[in-house]
Amino acid sequence: MEEWTFMKTALKSIVRDPSLAPEGKLKIDWVQAHMPVLNRIREEFERDQPFKGLRVAISLHLEAKTAYLAKVVQAGGAEVVITGSNPLSTQDDVCAALVEDGIAVFAKYNPDPQEYKDLMVKTLETKPDLIIDDGGDLVSILHSERQDLLAQVRGGAEETTTGILRLKAMEKDGSLKFPMVAVNDAYCKYLFDNRYGTGQSVWDGINRTTNLVVAGKTVVVNGYGWCGKGVAMRAKGLGANVVVTEVDAIRAVEAYMDGFAVMSMADAAKVGDFFVTVTGNRDVIRGAHIANMKDGAILSNAGHFDVEVNLVELAELSVSKRVVRRNIEEYVLKDGRKIYVLAEGRLVNLAAGDGHPAEIMDMTFALQAAALRYVNENYEKIGSQVINVPYELDERVARTKLESLGIGIDALSDEQKAYLESWTAH
Repeated sequence: MEEWTFMKTALKSIVRDPSLAPEGKLKIDWVQAHMPVLNRIREEFERDQPFKGLRVAISLHLEAKTAYLAKVVQAGGAEVVITGSNPLSTQDDVCAALVEDGIAVFAKYNPDPQEYKDLMVKTLETKPDLIIDDGGDLVSILHSERQDLLAQVRGGAEETTTGILRLKAMEKDGSLKFPMVAVNDAYCKYLFDNRYGTGQSVWDGINRTTNLVVAGKTVVVNGYGWCGKGVAMRAKGLGANVVVTEVDAIRAVEAYMDGFAVMSMADAAKVGDFFVTVTGNRDVIRGAHIANMKDGAILSNAGHFDVEVNLVELAELSVSKRVVRRNIEEYVLKDGRKIYVLAEGRLVNLAAGDGHPAEIMDMTFALQAAALRYVNENYEKIGSQVINVPYELDERVARTKLESLGIGIDALSDEQKAYLESWTAH
């Protein structure tokens, strides 16, 4: 398809095909109807205009739910510039729709690696005041390659575990130059997005891509953090026999007591039918593991970067590789066994699916919007550090979610509060 550049804002956008805008708009309208918490924040933003006169750069998985977050930030008075955070999760119709709505877009589906990087750099070259990042890519480029663009940035918010690990490493060695809010570490993010969102969307991506039954098969989940918990729980619900691998002894005990088999990856490699890596680390599945896998084993990743499955070592063990179905590559090993990799080892729930459900991302993106406003109003006193989402913002998102569901909860009486706060009360 031909690349187009065209003007709907003061900035020139780069998208693949502007004619796809009507289809993208339908997708955005659908998720908006299922994101009541974010809708409430949009109303506040329209009234208060917290970002008036500011430019906000966003790097997230560029599909409909992200698009609606961008529109909410725009409603708060910002000029919004957006790019993708994974080359296979960008949806071209959504990109086109955003440009029609006056948002500058530098993204398209499956660009080559250099073009993907260039689109991120173009986003930063618009000189944003605030950033919403996913995996720390924008922040990393700013600090390592484009320090000339640092001065104007007030701060931002980070979406993922991987990104927060990178940010904390930067903070530790004194490299971080502006405040970042660790949205991933908020209760309303990891308890729901990481667990229920990842759990459902991973299996949505695997099932729609493979069209194979899960019941009765052995699923190996590499990593038992909140994302791994969700993937394992949903695999169990689909009727799978679930094996968990871990490097953390406490999490391994937790997985065992949750009813899952726990073993080393060397042992799990021999029994797995489906493998899902959810660790945020590299080389979780290596050549030595692949050498012992069953014929027909299916490998997938739900960590941020495509490094959890060592595809270089897999290729070295193989005599051929071919695409056998959209988002499925078949590697034929030297002894004739076949190993299948989903979505090129990238995020299977986004590269081969539509990501988390809208109702889940409603809470996550409400936190993103609220955190962005918080850092904008407090960046000078926060300084160059990684901070948690203030509890009152986290709790407010939960209360708004309950209200949207028509659920009421109890409140402590004054006497109960006094009892809890006193060490002498009986």
